[in-house]
Amino acid sequence: MTVQIRNARVLLPDGSWKENCPVTLENGKIRAVGEEIAVDETLDFSGLYLLPGLVDMHTHGRAGFDFTSATAEEMRRMKADYARHGVTAVFPTLASATKEEWLSAIDRIQSVGFDGIHFEGRYLNPARRGAHAPELLCPLDADDLAVFLKKCKLPVHLTAAFELDQNGEFAALAKQSGATLSLGHTDATFAEAMQAIERGVTSFTHLFNAMPPLHHRAGGAVAAALTSDCFTELIVDGMHVSPEMVKLVYQIKGAEKLILITDSMSATGCADGNYAIAGQPVVVKNGRAETPDGKLAGSTLNLWDAVKNLTVFAGASLSDAVLCATRNPARALGISERVGAIAPGRRADLLAVTPDLTIRAVYAEGKNVD
Repeated sequence: MTVQIRNARVLLPDGSWKENCPVTLENGKIRAVGEEIAVDETLDFSGLYLLPGLVDMHTHGRAGFDFTSATAEEMRRMKADYARHGVTAVFPTLASATKEEWLSAIDRIQSVGFDGIHFEGRYLNPARRGAHAPELLCPLDADDLAVFLKKCKLPVHLTAAFELDQNGEFAALAKQSGATLSLGHTDATFAEAMQAIERGVTSFTHLFNAMPPLHHRAGGAVAAALTSDCFTELIVDGMHVSPEMVKLVYQIKGAEKLILITDSMSATGCADGNYAIAGQPVVVKNGRAETPDGKLAGSTLNLWDAVKNLTVFAGASLSDAVLCATRNPARALGISERVGAIAPGRRADLLAVTPDLTIRAVYAEGKNVD
């Protein structure tokens, strides 16, 4: 069945807008953009912005469930809940856990049909572990990593403290497998961070969080992120990074290299209370997730709220903010030929919002999400 959305203001891949632009969907993909062709059904989206579905490359869970422990059925419920909030492409993110727990979680994630897997755990610097349990951290051992990479049939994104990869074998194996590499939970100096980039790192995990603060005599990983051509994740909830620092990063990295993430945990979309992330206790109060000793433990942020926050905190245009949650993560993950843009051949993942940025409709693979 061929469906055409008409009369919307459509965000094109280059960040420009096209008024009253027809978008034709067929068999779960975008067949045409800007062409008047015969279709089976038309939908009138007058007065609405039509955007690509959002891409969350760093999320541990939501709706009461955590990807490390959720059953396949619970993951399906999570996937539907992401879509209802505008997120149509997800890289389930696994926090530090045992080898057996990761292997089991990989099986369940792949059975549900997510877009990839983000490993954010085990291979972290103990000095910057954040909410990750110290007993679950391990050396950056290529043989250990190979077990997980062999298991994965989906694209892999890997966060690690690559300054601990003394001979470069760990990064080399990951890069050779096709995984994308991100420096995070790191105590790297500026020189060590730049060496990690030379070895294949192309992004930085939740900038400022779980890394040394920027200092005028020791720039560290933050300076490497800001001065390099790497993509840079940012949690724009007003808690993890202050609004003025969000604005600073946006002014430096721009709409080309900034990536909005949630780092969301199981309490997202739920009431305050006691939760867990990868088995570690977390207390959520007023939407702020912390470990019992007061460390931030992920967020309860929805990605669409991060988009709106970027327009407020940094003065970003709507188009720039949306690109930071669609095109950029898709590019960083190597999946931009499938998702992240309204263009022929891409998956028909679409988000329709009103001028006041209220979500009106979501389409995932061409199907309206209830």
